[in-house]
Amino acid sequence: MTAIATRHSGELVLDVENLEMRYRKGLFGRGHKALNGISLSVEPGSVFGLLGPNGAGKTSLVKVLLGLATGWSGRAELFGERAGRPSSRWQVGYLPEAHRLPPYLTGRQVLELFGGLCGRQRSWLARRVPALLDAVGMAEAADRKVKEYSKGMQQRIGLAQALIHEPRLVFLDEPTDGVDPVGRAAIRDIIERLKDQGVTVFINSHLLMEVELMCDRIVVLHQGRILRSGTVDELTPNTGVVHFELGPHQVDVLALARPHASAVELEGSTLTCTMPADRADAVIDSLRAARVPIRAVRPERLTLEASFIDMIVAKGEKGAR
Repeated sequence: MTAIATRHSGELVLDVENLEMRYRKGLFGRGHKALNGISLSVEPGSVFGLLGPNGAGKTSLVKVLLGLATGWSGRAELFGERAGRPSSRWQVGYLPEAHRLPPYLTGRQVLELFGGLCGRQRSWLARRVPALLDAVGMAEAADRKVKEYSKGMQQRIGLAQALIHEPRLVFLDEPTDGVDPVGRAAIRDIIERLKDQGVTVFINSHLLMEVELMCDRIVVLHQGRILRSGTVDELTPNTGVVHFELGPHQVDVLALARPHASAVELEGSTLTCTMPADRADAVIDSLRAARVPIRAVRPERLTLEASFIDMIVAKGEKGAR
């Protein structure tokens, strides 16, 4: 992929403080408060994930940032400017969920059309479009009409149109939806390269495994508020279970591990211990003292999906009290 952007050190790409938004109902009705005191910031060259159940406020937040919603209060800025101003939107790419591309155009024509709408010259697009088609794996199908594309192929062309003008910030709404495993891996690779080039990627997705693989930081929204935020490691704590992959041995490894763990189990060459993480070293010392080969040590972490479900369920139980 050709270079897309350079890093802008010290400048926040996205900065939101005490953002509130209400959907009105009728002339005097109070309506529904979609965002309730949201504050977050995103640094350049990062991959940021937005999670939340249906109705959490994810789409409302994206609409405010893109200037597609009115009636909000607080502060919302892109590149130091109020969200929605044309000067900030020129630097933004967007792939909406369930996007619709002109079915009578080819993939190549779609990119030329959107590139022209962004003010790019034909000579510039003549160089940019082939490289971008190749980057998203659509070079061979570039001259077929969009109506002939599978859902996954349309998603790839949609991603390409979001990148056509070399934006500094890209909003991706369900970027891997309908894409096969090979295609998802290719999209993850593209996002990683964008990050390396200093482009900031904002991902809104319900595919938690994909978010876990791609994102540096994650915010979980629930009922218009931020429920949790942090890195993937911060949001996926250890479960208290550690797996030790052992080599051939002639000693009772269960007896060696029991003094340090509340529960132990041996299945094949895998010794599984339930214990605080800081006790793993004690088990390792005992095994080594008995000359038991240790091939690997794998602390078991909660998946992002499991952590997300626990957060939402706990919030629901707390609200019901």
